[in-house]
Amino acid sequence: MASALAALALLGNAFTWGVSWWPFRQLQDLGVHPLWSTALIYTFAVLVLLAVRPNAWRAFGHQPGLWILLLASGLTNVGFNWAVTVGDVVRAVLLFYLMPAWVVLLAWPLLGEKPGAAALARLALALTGVVIVLKSPQSPWPWPSTMADGLALMGGFCFALTNIMLRRLHQQATSSSMLAMFAGGSLLASLTALLGAQAAMVPALPPVQGAWPLWVGAMSLMFLAGNMGLQYGAARLSANTTSVIMLSEVVFASASAAWLGAGELGTRTLLGGALVVLAALLAAVPFKTQHTPPH
Repeated sequence: MASALAALALLGNAFTWGVSWWPFRQLQDLGVHPLWSTALIYTFAVLVLLAVRPNAWRAFGHQPGLWILLLASGLTNVGFNWAVTVGDVVRAVLLFYLMPAWVVLLAWPLLGEKPGAAALARLALALTGVVIVLKSPQSPWPWPSTMADGLALMGGFCFALTNIMLRRLHQQATSSSMLAMFAGGSLLASLTALLGAQAAMVPALPPVQGAWPLWVGAMSLMFLAGNMGLQYGAARLSANTTSVIMLSEVVFASASAAWLGAGELGTRTLLGGALVVLAALLAAVPFKTQHTPPH
């Protein structure tokens, strides 16, 4: 029963992230850049959490892993939210979901989960899929050709690190881990938005009027619930299992983007995406690993 509830919680988080591109684009149409949206959404979440758990911040003084979680979660939100707002949603989500491949690389040094031949084969399969997605007729090399590509890849790597850190911090109070994630989204998005505004890449935040503050409030509650699901599920399931369940975000995002005309399902994207998805699904197949205690 506990495993089923954890899986259901992760599905809820995947749905939240999978369809989040749409409200982010609505906010952008109202003049609010996704970085400002992210900063405001997570600042609101931080305030709500601190109102309910005012002592959650105390763990930061003796648990360095929370600072890594803060950084990883913040960069995840910056990368993903920006990518799906300015780029092709399907392509961005597929590149973001190279995440299970990053888990293979990160789980060894951080969790002591040494990859075997099967894990390395999945890594190669996922990388092959990404090469197919990135190698377009217009690009001589399979390399990110747009800012959205780079943001999605960066976000996926940081999301893998986020899940790994949640496993390492599974004995930590949930409120402290949640605060680290929300604070990361608030601080990293705010800092990036300010730097982007200085470089004339990000427009200034519009006056507080009209409908956009209501959108921000609604999205704050949505992400608050979604992150609670991630906290609950990722702390109770293995990193690979978490990666596979969270892969349902690809389905939610692709279906909603294709339906609303925000993404293309071309042959190259479908083929490369199929390999990425297959690599993640194979992570559910049990295989022998050598475990060494994490330091």
